[in-house]
Order: sequence, then C-alpha cells, then structure tokens
Amino acid sequence: MQHRRRSASAALCAAVLLALTGCSAGAEATPPARIAESAAPAPTASAAQVRPLDRSRPVRVQLPSAGVDARDLLDLGLNADGTVEVPSVDRADRIGWYGKAVTPGETGPAVLIGHFDTERGPAVLKDVSKVRVGDEITVTREDGTTAVFRVRELEQVDKDAFPTEKVYGDTRRPELRVITCGGELVDGHRPDNIILYADLVATRKA
Repeated sequence: MQHRRRSASAALCAAVLLALTGCSAGAEATPPARIAESAAPAPTASAAQVRPLDRSRPVRVQLPSAGVDARDLLDLGLNADGTVEVPSVDRADRIGWYGKAVTPGETGPAVLIGHFDTERGPAVLKDVSKVRVGDEITVTREDGTTAVFRVRELEQVDKDAFPTEKVYGDTRRPELRVITCGGELVDGHRPDNIILYADLVATRKA
C-alpha cells in the first residue's frame, strides 16, 4: 500500500508515505479478499456527541464479525525512508497501531493496520470480507477505558487510487480506520486496499 497522509498534528506537518507491504500469498493461501462495499448514513446526533477520550495507547482490538481478538498491539512508526512500519511477516497474527496518529477515542482518525495474508498463509484480518456496516469494533486502551466504534463504511480500492484525504484528513469527532490488503493475487501480491471506516459510539471505564 502506498499513499501520502496529511497530518493535522504539528509532529506530522509534512506528508508521509504509508506503505503496507508483505501483502502477498502463495497459490494455496486463502481465497481472494472481496468485501461488500457499502456505507451508512452519518452518525445520529447522539452518536456524534460521544465525548472524546484523552490520549491512551490501544492494547486490544476486538472485531467479532471477522473473528478478531488481537492483544499486544504493535506500535508502528516511520521507517528511515518515510514509510510507515507494518507488522512483520512473523507477526502477521497481530494488529499494529500507527503511533504518530491519534489514539482510538481521541478526536481525529486513529489508524490500525493488519495483514490479510502473507506468503506464510492467512493473517489476522483474513476474514475481513465478513464485516458489514453496523458491526462494532471495540478498542481497549492502556488507561482502562474502552472505545466502541461502529463501522460506517467499507471500501476496497486499487492501491494506486488510495483515498488519502478521506482516510487521514481531519475529522471533527473520534473515528477509526482499519486498513489491510485485498483483491485477487497478481504476481503474488494483492493489488487493493480494504478500508473500514468507523465512528465512536460509546466509551466505557474499567
């Protein structure tokens, strides 16, 4: 995955290149990832008024419809060439959080990245095609709070047409993006990105 992000943060004032690599698979890996693209109306007034949380690192992500219950999230930063780190092939069963963006629950788009599969086989987001609009994503944070998001939109795009501003542009409320790869294999690689867009609808304290 290659695209540029314009950050709202002073720490990320320059555009950075985000590349999701390792989205390749062998001939006997899982079927091609296709999603039922759809979008829901804007959040209701009550959902849009959920109070944002303070910054706190995510430690667990649950996406039941895709069979995901990922703990020990990886902290992803920038490589020397300006690309964003992604989970390595030997950690394809884990989800990474892009730590230079907001944390899930803060105002703005928090970003989670995981593999659909690698040359070693299915990975943490192998069942992303089962996700539907309205499904919940729950993120437990280091401070003991839990941020509950509801999927608003599912999108599958060619990596060369990645919607950078839509994914990384400023938002007025807390939102979440979950990004992985998809599409039928082409020369051993998946040519698309699958993006889940979700809105914060509830918060809970331990």
